[in-house]
Amino acid sequence: MSDRDAPRVFVTYSHDSPEHKEKVRLFAHFLRTVIGLDVRLDQWDDGPRRDWSLWAIDHLTEADFVLVIASPEYKRRADGLAPPDKGRGAQFEAAMIRNNLTRNLAEETERFLPVVFPGRSLDDIPTFLNPYSTTRFRVNEFTRDGVAGLLAAITGRPEFPMPERGAWQDEDRLAEVSLAHGLPWVSSSAQVRVGAASVNGVRYEDSIVFRPKKTGTDPLGFVEIELGVAYRRLTAVAGVLDDAAEPFQVGHFRICLDGVPRPEITVALGKSASIDLDVTGALKLRLEMYRPGPFGDRGPAATRLPELAWGDPTLR
Repeated sequence: MSDRDAPRVFVTYSHDSPEHKEKVRLFAHFLRTVIGLDVRLDQWDDGPRRDWSLWAIDHLTEADFVLVIASPEYKRRADGLAPPDKGRGAQFEAAMIRNNLTRNLAEETERFLPVVFPGRSLDDIPTFLNPYSTTRFRVNEFTRDGVAGLLAAITGRPEFPMPERGAWQDEDRLAEVSLAHGLPWVSSSAQVRVGAASVNGVRYEDSIVFRPKKTGTDPLGFVEIELGVAYRRLTAVAGVLDDAAEPFQVGHFRICLDGVPRPEITVALGKSASIDLDVTGALKLRLEMYRPGPFGDRGPAATRLPELAWGDPTLR
């Protein structure tokens, strides 16, 4: 950022104590030398004899932004509670700020920025700056991260810009995507295939079927799919295939969203389960199905072949 296009910033504060005055100077020094803002401060202009009222008028008028450093004494003087001979400079500058806010509240609210140092509270901000209803800026450390919110107000660029809006569709007309054909699988087990499946007397043309041909293979069938937070609901039917060679088998189905498993669903022949799950905000979906072995085992020792399917799994 060059000196030509750097925003001009004026710092107004009160001399509560030598320590507070020094902290304000260090803050202004940081903003000017590290951040590159064109900062103006009274402590840098106290060489020649001058008319401080004219000096304040010039800086409050010409500054792109005015940082109001909150402190108990500044609030007292700005709110008209201090004797007229105490902190005349702060009282004069606060009077000008009040006048500007009265003249054009919307515009000047964006220009006058209350800053709260560590150990200070919102109650130290002058009342006319509306500390509880307008943005204020806590600066806990003199670092780029510590002034990120303040810089966002000065540059007009928020810390987290609003993302581009996707195409909106009416709730009743949301596009449907089949998990069998519409989206690529990130990974899947070897014995899973896509095809038609009949479950509980209904034929589902776009199904994910798990029907291994031989024992010794992984008895867990799964597919993983990237959602990219683009979908709201998952619907499907989970069940044992109607033409299963072993009609007495029990199937277990489970859905994982971003690695977090949902409760298992247990089905049997003629007793399928309908799935309707909210997937809003999910990045990755994993569908699992398996048939336990004789002792509930689903590892290599499981010898009973599963005959299961996710019927027409669909994203909306």
